[in-house]
Amino acid sequence: MTDERAQVLEVARRGREAAKQIRQLTRNEKDAALFAIADALDANCAQIVHANDSDVARAREAGTAAGLIDRLTLNTERVAAIAEALREVAALPDPVGEVVRGYTLPNGLQIRQVRVPMGVVGMIYEARPNVTVDAAGLCLKSGNVALLRGSSSAAATNAALVEIMREAIAARGISADAIQLVPGMTHDSTHHLMTARGLVDVLVPRGGAALIQNVVENSTVPVIETGVGNCHVYVDKDADFAKAVQIVINSKVQRPSVCNAAETLLVHKDIADAFLPLVAAALHDCGVTLHADERATALTAPTGIPVEPVTDEDWAIEYMSLDLATGVVDSVDEAIAHIQRWSTGHTEAIVTDSQSAAAAFIAGVDSAAVMVNASTRFTDGGEFGFGAEIGISTQKLHARGPMGLAELTTTTYIVTGDGHVRG
Repeated sequence: MTDERAQVLEVARRGREAAKQIRQLTRNEKDAALFAIADALDANCAQIVHANDSDVARAREAGTAAGLIDRLTLNTERVAAIAEALREVAALPDPVGEVVRGYTLPNGLQIRQVRVPMGVVGMIYEARPNVTVDAAGLCLKSGNVALLRGSSSAAATNAALVEIMREAIAARGISADAIQLVPGMTHDSTHHLMTARGLVDVLVPRGGAALIQNVVENSTVPVIETGVGNCHVYVDKDADFAKAVQIVINSKVQRPSVCNAAETLLVHKDIADAFLPLVAAALHDCGVTLHADERATALTAPTGIPVEPVTDEDWAIEYMSLDLATGVVDSVDEAIAHIQRWSTGHTEAIVTDSQSAAAAFIAGVDSAAVMVNASTRFTDGGEFGFGAEIGISTQKLHARGPMGLAELTTTTYIVTGDGHVRG
């Protein structure tokens, strides 16, 4: 066994031991710990931002893309938002102990299916240091231990955040090993975590397609698969133009580096000649480059706004930048067919005043979230009222869409009898 593997397994063993305490914490104990972490983040904001500055500087020197640098960057406002998200999580109901269903059999046996913690949750993620705190907070509230394997690009920031969180919970008598960084910065350390079956109960990968595929294909620990976001906005022939422009702009521009940002715009042919020049001008003013099909190119030509010819790569890509694939479709069914071919199953939106078109879109689109007359940017744990999220699942097992507290639990059947024996 290599030294690095031994170190990773030791962290997992300590996490397994800490899980015995964490699963038994009361709601008051967990909430008090979350508030203590939030206060500690606020109090140590300057230390966190200073550590982050060094990570960002290294990323810039390495020529990292602007979208990824934005994901990496923390400032005073973002640290405050992360701390506030923890307070929101503390205010949420505790999922542990919730009765999913309960009933009494004719023989008098009482059956209850009750939510219980997963145990030890491993997170493998890229760049975004806010995930470090979100994951730790959600795991703690749901009675789980968090093993955090962030990327080397955020090493200094993650180290500062975890140190602050561990000190905050230890001061309240909670094992600091409930929140741990997984040692090592090589792919080998990730592999060691992925194969720590029996010590780690579940893994959640969060990052680019290559990272997620690697974890899904090579992990012996059960995986909840999150996905990249090739998200679509379809503007139907019965759309309100003003609402449609606002939704397209917000979906694409508000924060283009995140997974719920729109990457493709589809417009119904009946309104394309009027709507496309309007939305193209608004997008151009925001610095967006359109990658358009032939019909969209022809309809935007009178505006003088330059466009790029769209390719299959454009239809498939998660840009994470101010680029938008754009096309004209003949019907809602054609929009659905396009989405079925190219979508990653994350979020799709329709803008329409037609109830029948909305119903057809909802029925035909098979994604984790479907928006009707709303921006794709709302697919987010915080926006859904979860306080924060551990990721957005695009799989169909156990958890789908933004994953909050309930998705970090499993269930136990509690059967209560009175001397019952089976005949």
